[in-house]
Amino acid sequence: MFNTIITDTITPSSFFICLGVAFILGLIVALVHQFTAKRSYGRSASAGMVTTLAILPMLVSVAIMLVNGNLGAGVAVMGIFSLVRFRSIPGNSRSILSVFFAMAIGLAVGTGYIAFAGIFTIAVSLMLIILAALSFGESAAREKRLTILVPEDIDYTNVFDDIFLAYTRSNMLEKAKTTNMGSLFELVYRVELKDGINEKEFIDKIRVKNGNLKVALSHMLLEEEL
Repeated sequence: MFNTIITDTITPSSFFICLGVAFILGLIVALVHQFTAKRSYGRSASAGMVTTLAILPMLVSVAIMLVNGNLGAGVAVMGIFSLVRFRSIPGNSRSILSVFFAMAIGLAVGTGYIAFAGIFTIAVSLMLIILAALSFGESAAREKRLTILVPEDIDYTNVFDDIFLAYTRSNMLEKAKTTNMGSLFELVYRVELKDGINEKEFIDKIRVKNGNLKVALSHMLLEEEL
């Protein structure tokens, strides 16, 4: 069942079979990524990321078939992949997981293990869908970054504690630095708001205490490539 269809010489039939299987499995990876992204973050993955995941297994499988036991070609392929790594922008953990998932499929298909690649794809896809359906790690996905500017004469240590107690489930000061020639402090918090909280009301409460200076509330996951 787990035997390879590729022998010492790659035939046209085995090449096109591997290419077709890689494309189908890549589509599955792309659809699973899109589903889990929408389920967890409330918005679909970007078109660029979905297209990349659909095509990536084909590219990897072709590269592996071209190597086909040739040590020199294998070193060259590794060099190309390292260049791609350093030329690419960092993504979030979900994107990185999906890219490695697609690459693993490409490696399996490129070596001719079609049945193994299919079973592996179905198993991992089911696990990802189940985890997304169970909202596994949902609290982390709901965390937001809160940036507050306060005047230098305000002791920011506990000034917002009563607001955080009323409006957040959890809060943590990640960074505090001076700005505007030292006349202001910029505070960066990681917060998780309680259910049903009005974000405008939350921000207005903070503005009362920070002298109506800048307050910014944004999602922790700012990467475009979901």
